[in-house]
Amino acid sequence: MNKLSVEKRSMILNMLCEGMSMRSISRTAGVSINTVSKLLVDAGTFCSNFHDEMVRNVEAQRVQADEVWTFTYAKQKNTEKAKAAPEDAGDTWTWTAIDPDSKLIISWLVGGRSGEYAKAFMQDLRDRLAGRIQLTTDGHVAYPDAVEMSFGADVDYAQLVKVYNDISGQKSQRRYSPAEFVCASPKAVTGNPDPAHIGTSAAERLNLSLRMGMRRFTRLTNAFSKKFENHVHMVAIYTVFYNWIRIHKSLKVTPAMESGLTERTWEWSDILNAMDAAEKPKKRGPYKKREISN
Repeated sequence: MNKLSVEKRSMILNMLCEGMSMRSISRTAGVSINTVSKLLVDAGTFCSNFHDEMVRNVEAQRVQADEVWTFTYAKQKNTEKAKAAPEDAGDTWTWTAIDPDSKLIISWLVGGRSGEYAKAFMQDLRDRLAGRIQLTTDGHVAYPDAVEMSFGADVDYAQLVKVYNDISGQKSQRRYSPAEFVCASPKAVTGNPDPAHIGTSAAERLNLSLRMGMRRFTRLTNAFSKKFENHVHMVAIYTVFYNWIRIHKSLKVTPAMESGLTERTWEWSDILNAMDAAEKPKKRGPYKKREISN
């Protein structure tokens, strides 16, 4: 089977991470939508394994965690009447943990927002760290138990509880505006967190990057994920792009370089060459001599 060149595939992956939809990419790159879909799956699978293997023993002092909402197939309120909706349709949450100093995405998880997902997310974060950290999350009620189960007493943990004004009774033109921020209340939960470093600004800025960089995260459009699996693949691809390929504007290097995971800037060609090398050659069946009749 013919395979696109590394240069062509690099261009497609770059466009996926720069806010373009899959159909826009297929038109711009001159390839079929099925080609873009297959690359999404193949690259997403490899990038997930790449992150799992490479982001280990991270020397971080502080970590911020947050969740960003989107939906798969249909919004949660519409899933019951949606035609042929899959089981995983509805609200889809992407959990992320970022080092605010190196800007490295240390851990991510896509799924629900329940306590079970919080525990799996925190355990994955703990497994990737080299030492004790100061952790800050928002006020989500699932976090304290998850942090205690994964870190025990070996963490300085605080929550930043934010309060917003309810604008539900205001005019209809305000319904697309963000709620008015009132105040933020820091609360120490475990250990001795430094009040000067209790914050979630880096995690919230990452949420903006996710929404700007992946078209399926953009609000008020029809560019949402139709399949949960493809949503996961795209997050895996973007995480590798963010950590290893894109140079951070303030750091002047990639987050992976700043955190000491690598000494150079990676390119999509590096990832694709590694992906191609990891592919197992297909086994051919036994050769059968063809009989030729006179």
